[in-house]
Amino acid sequence: MDKHKFTDQEISGVYRAIAERRDMRHFIDKPIPAETLGNLLRAAHQAGSVGLMQPWRFIRITDSTLRNAIHQQVEEERQLTAKALGERQDDFMKLKVEGILECAELLIVALPDKREQHIFGRRTLPEMDIASTACAIQNIWLAARAEGLGMGWVSLFDPEQLSTLLKMPVGSQPIAILCLGHVEEFYSRPMLELENWAEGRALEEFISENYWTD
Repeated sequence: MDKHKFTDQEISGVYRAIAERRDMRHFIDKPIPAETLGNLLRAAHQAGSVGLMQPWRFIRITDSTLRNAIHQQVEEERQLTAKALGERQDDFMKLKVEGILECAELLIVALPDKREQHIFGRRTLPEMDIASTACAIQNIWLAARAEGLGMGWVSLFDPEQLSTLLKMPVGSQPIAILCLGHVEEFYSRPMLELENWAEGRALEEFISENYWTD
């Protein structure tokens, strides 16, 4: 037996969190203990990052006026996105795309300014700062699912407008609004599948060997 391997029960828990993770939009009114929130943020901070640059910043929104302003910005972008979808506009407007006003905790995840100073691993792929931060977000998502909490990742916003609202420095960039909270139940499948908006594709369609194949 590999001495570094987790127990079967621990392994099962990891895979279960991955399989049952959902992008949640529906929350119930119940606070998240401070210790649990701290654990989630520590999980995020333990994510791998290129050149150990740790390019993530987390802004916890506790002011209700600010939360409402963020919600308004998301609603404005929702309307613009609907128009851009053309013939699918009406179907899109029926979707619940965020839970900003209902969730227990609202976090903004952002990239800091002065990222150009980090060259290791980014000279030819500068976007690795976003990739690294996405790993931190995924850590929160999986840890939240293990804790029985739902999380929704909202990307319907104008980065410049949100940056201005949050008084962020020039060169920084918000990349995610995270809604965290207790839920009545987790979706049995991705919500967009349940709402007949899109269908996930099989793994086999995404794997090739040696060279790219369609």
